[in-house]
Amino acid sequence: MIEIISGEKGKGKTKELLSRVNASVASASGNLVYLDKSQKHMYELNNRVRLINVTDYPLDDCDQFLGFICGIVSQDNDLEEMYLDSFLTIAQIDTDEEICGAISKLDVISEKYNVKFVLSVSRNEKDLPESARAKIVISL
Repeated sequence: MIEIISGEKGKGKTKELLSRVNASVASASGNLVYLDKSQKHMYELNNRVRLINVTDYPLDDCDQFLGFICGIVSQDNDLEEMYLDSFLTIAQIDTDEEICGAISKLDVISEKYNVKFVLSVSRNEKDLPESARAKIVISL
């Protein structure tokens, strides 16, 4: 399952994402991972959530990012949920075509390995491709 929190920069997507991941800790039976572009939110996350700073790794494009996601999933059989803050930035996505492709591949990973993905996307709902709009749970 993929859920998207959309809205322009500065609308409160990260705050909503942090709130969701911290609330999930109480009910999660598996592991939770939070991917971000910095360590900035380390102290806002529950200590049961694993924070990964994506910029610490030499990823050049969206395909490498998706390989990185697969690596995380393959190393953690108890992984239940992944939260991806600043999704377009950390995945190095620029075009609608790349958004659709990445979400399609995340769907496959989600279904096959039973991992829920929650993405924050810095675009308004109307500016996202139709396939992404169907996955929006909060539009700010």
